[in-house]
Amino acid sequence: MMLTEEEINQYKTDGYIVPDYRIPSEILDSIDAKTDSFIAKNPQFRDNCSALLRQDISFANFCFAPGVLDMASQLIGPDIALWNMSLFGKPANDGKATPWHQDGEYWPIRPLATCSVWVAVDQSSEENGCLEVIPGSHRDKSLREHQHNPSDDLTLHEELLDTEFDSKQARKVLLERGQISMHDVFLMHGSQPNRSNKRRRGMTMRLMPTTSHFDRSIAQEALAHHPLMLVRGGDKCGKNDLQEPRDLL
Repeated sequence: MMLTEEEINQYKTDGYIVPDYRIPSEILDSIDAKTDSFIAKNPQFRDNCSALLRQDISFANFCFAPGVLDMASQLIGPDIALWNMSLFGKPANDGKATPWHQDGEYWPIRPLATCSVWVAVDQSSEENGCLEVIPGSHRDKSLREHQHNPSDDLTLHEELLDTEFDSKQARKVLLERGQISMHDVFLMHGSQPNRSNKRRRGMTMRLMPTTSHFDRSIAQEALAHHPLMLVRGGDKCGKNDLQEPRDLL
């Protein structure tokens, strides 16, 4: 599985793509079962677990689903580390919103560079709070001003100031079960709460080119001791404390 030239150009222009790809059914079934089991055992993460690999490193196996790393390498280069995964449970009827934000606001990567692979474990629709993006908001490669919002109604608590973006430009990313989207570290995005009777689970894989440095000295506590897994190529910047998958899984 490889991205087309058109898809690569769209990623560069819009900051995200929905490739013509689906997670193989047997792997998707495994993600489904593992996700359900994880949330059942860890109800505190029913809406969001933003450091999934620290809770269960075996989730990392899913980045080796056929085609995922091949497509990512076309966007961020051949040397790749899996440095994080997240799980957004967004249960039916009262799933929390994710505020408008840029991923790079949270992350200790210098220079900032990550392709996030968002896997629709369930159908992601307008009714159940699909991902929304501001196309092209990544192009100047800058972080806009965020503010802290401690509301319990949110999955994350750093949000873009209203003056930093125009929500009228938002585009909804509608995904069928098993589809994926891929987005840039600077892309502005968020999602509405889930008020429908259908859950909306999404799992993300955070893939970093190893030309960048995962700088633990500036990382927040949740990420300071996070596993950093080399999944393709080598450490091009020479500063990352990468581990091989066989040493972790």
